Formats: sequence, C-alpha cells, structure tokens
Amino acid sequence: MAELRYVNLTPELAPQCAALELLVFAHADPEELISEADFAAYARVFPEGFFVCLDGDRVVGQAGGIFLDFDFDHPQHTIVGITGEHQCGNHDPEGDWYYGTDILVHPDHRRRGIGRALYALRKDVVRRYGKKGIIAGGHIPDFEKHKHAMSAAEYVEKVVAGELYDATLSFQLENGFEVRGVLEDYIQDTATDGWSALIVWENPDYVA
Repeated sequence: MAELRYVNLTPELAPQCAALELLVFAHADPEELISEADFAAYARVFPEGFFVCLDGDRVVGQAGGIFLDFDFDHPQHTIVGITGEHQCGNHDPEGDWYYGTDILVHPDHRRRGIGRALYALRKDVVRRYGKKGIIAGGHIPDFEKHKHAMSAAEYVEKVVAGELYDATLSFQLENGFEVRGVLEDYIQDTATDGWSALIVWENPDYVA
C-alpha cells in the first residue's frame, strides 16, 4: 500500500467520496447520505473543515464538519435538518461549535490509525478557529444486535459503562468524546432504526 496522506476536500475528490459514503453506510437511505453534488458544494463552502485520507490516489477515509451554534436545551435534531442544503448549507463561520457531519474509513483500511488521525485533524481545526468543541450524531452500528432486547438509551448507557462494545461509539469515547443523550430519527437507517448518540468533545483550550 502507498503511504497514507491527508488533504482537504476538493471537487475532484467528490465522486470517490460519494462512492465510499454509499459503501460504508449501506443500511442508510441514500437520499440522506452526502452525494457527489453535496461533496462538490462542501469543497466550495468549507473545505478547511473536511479532510480526506488518500492511499495513493484512492480515497480510503473522510471526515467533515461545519461551524454552527447548538441549543443544548433542545438537542433533538436530524442530520438533514441541522446541516441544511448539501449538508453544509447551514455553515456559519461565527458558530461556536464544529458539527461533525461525516466520518468513515473504508473497511479494508481500518485499524491503520486513519480514524484517530481524522479526529485529530478535526480537533486541530476547532483549536485553530477558537471553537468550543465538536458535536455529532454518533453512529451506533452494533445497536442492531441488541435493539430487540433494549432501548437505544439503555444500549448507549451500557456502551459508556463498558458493559457493551460498539465499533463506532466505543472508539469515539476513546477519543475523548462524551455522550449527552440519544437522538431519535437522526437518520433513516434500517439497522439502527434511526437512533444515534449525541456526542460532544469540549475544546480544553477554549477561551470565551
């Protein structure tokens, strides 16, 4: 394999990014995933906030986000509703938070440190722009195995307590995120029945 490198999103990478999105989130409604046109728009609106991992010329990982304000008193939202047109239309340069809209790694390239590197790049953006931290709707893929026995809230609680392991949420907890609740109907996904975890990483260097 070629040496991995990380770049900001460009319009030329949009087709590959869209294909990887469909591959990784096979259970989700394609209409709610980031399309080629959405990636192209993202590359125009806020490329500094979207990172792509390349193995040679091949896209093998990606992570994006936009700046916005967030109401923790009314946290329920959907990915489509909070992000706006092209899932980046609600980007506000003056927003207090970096909202993570997308993060994934090609199945063949996992366990190579790509996910951890992408999170580090996101945190670096938050620090450089002086934002409060990162918010995201965290995917809980392994909830599918337990959803007939417990609620999403119970499942997330057990993952946080270390009683259950979730391929995505457990990794996010290892990277300094904490759970602030669960999000209902966050995305149309038959595997998770639309549930996600509301996760937050607070910038330790933030100065009000």
